[in-house]
Parts: sequence; structure tokens; C-alpha cells
Amino acid sequence: MRALLVIDMLRDFIEPDGKLSCGPAGEAIVPFVKALLDEFRSKGEPVLFIADSHLLVDKEFDMFPPHCLQGSPGGEIIPELAPREGERIIYKRRYSAFFGTDLDLTLRELGATELVLAGVCTNICVLYTAADARMRGYHVIVFPEAVASFDGKAHAFALEQMKDVLHVEVKAGSLGAG
Repeated sequence: MRALLVIDMLRDFIEPDGKLSCGPAGEAIVPFVKALLDEFRSKGEPVLFIADSHLLVDKEFDMFPPHCLQGSPGGEIIPELAPREGERIIYKRRYSAFFGTDLDLTLRELGATELVLAGVCTNICVLYTAADARMRGYHVIVFPEAVASFDGKAHAFALEQMKDVLHVEVKAGSLGAG
């Protein structure tokens, strides 16, 4: 069974005035991610939202400016992709959606064996989630049109790493394959 992980499609990453905005690249993927959501919802397949949710003392802020603080507007999922009743939000404090969360347990309880990843940033949270998913035996699919970064070169590098090293199925093009 497939599950869709919508990773960090949060106001601080997607909106132009967000604390760590991916800029136009992040905004550009919203329609494709919305189409993925619509496809999964129409088929009754699981959708899980992954949300960065930091404490003010997080060590990540030694590397990046404070963003997605717990309870802040910047940590909210963008309205265009708002979760529906029954869709789970898994909060994380590190890059990988698996680190320190119950994501793996949740996916196993759902019977998911294949994960479609969408969101930001390709070279950070998407890449590390993909790596941890592969280490746990999940088949992973990423549509380049559904991921973005504030750094174009890092975005391209991450897609190559996912494909060549992690054997993620990097699948450009249309939906409906599954």
C-alpha cells in the first residue's frame, strides 16, 4: 500500500515572507503537491503531514535562523494543503521525519510499503527522510515537480543522490501511477 508524506509544506518555508522561505521554487510546487493530495484522497490512500516543530533552544538554529517554532503561525501547514479530518500530522525536530517520531510505527500499522515524498527542502528534510525510509525497507518515490529547495544546485544533487545511491524512484511527469 502507498502512503503520501507531505513534508514541511509550512508557512515559514513556502510563503515569501517565511522565516526560511524556499522562495519561488517552493511556491511553484504547491499545485503539484495539491494534485498528489487529491489523488491519494480520492483513492482513500493514507496521507501524513510531516511538520518541522522547533523549540527556541533547538541546536538547528546554530545552522539556520529560527523557524517553525512550536505554536507559531510559521509552523502551520499552508492553507492550500490543509489536512482533512483524520489526516495525521507528525511533528519533528530534526531533518528526518523518522528521527524521534512514531512515523515508522504509524506506517507499519497502516500497512504502507511504498512512500511518495513531496515537500521541502529536497536536500535536507526530503533527502534525510528518503534515506531513513530506504534503510527501513520502504520503496520510495519522489516526483521532482513535488519537491523544492532554496538552493537549486543542492536540489539537483539531492535528487541524484536519492536516485543513484538510495535507489529512490525519481519519477518526473504525471500522476496516476499507482
